[in-house]
Amino acid sequence: MSNIIKAIQKINPTAEVSVSGEDVNSIVWENGTTPIPVADIQAQIPIVEQEIEQAKLDKETANQSAIDKLKAL
Repeated sequence: MSNIIKAIQKINPTAEVSVSGEDVNSIVWENGTTPIPVADIQAQIPIVEQEIEQAKLDKETANQSAIDKLKAL
C-alpha cells in the first residue's frame, strides 16, 4: 500500500481511493468518497513514513530481544 493511501486513511479510515505510484495528483476518489485536499494528505505523509520506520525499529528490537533471551538459556 502506498504512503499516499496510508496518509489518506489516517485522515479518513473509510476512504476508498486508488493512486498511481506515489503521485498525489493521480488520486482517484471512489464510491463517493469525499476528496481530501492534497495539502492535508501531504502533511500526513511524513507522519506515515515515521510510523513505518518506528514499526521497523520496534520489530528489530523485538527480534534482538528474542535472540538475547535464547542466548541466555
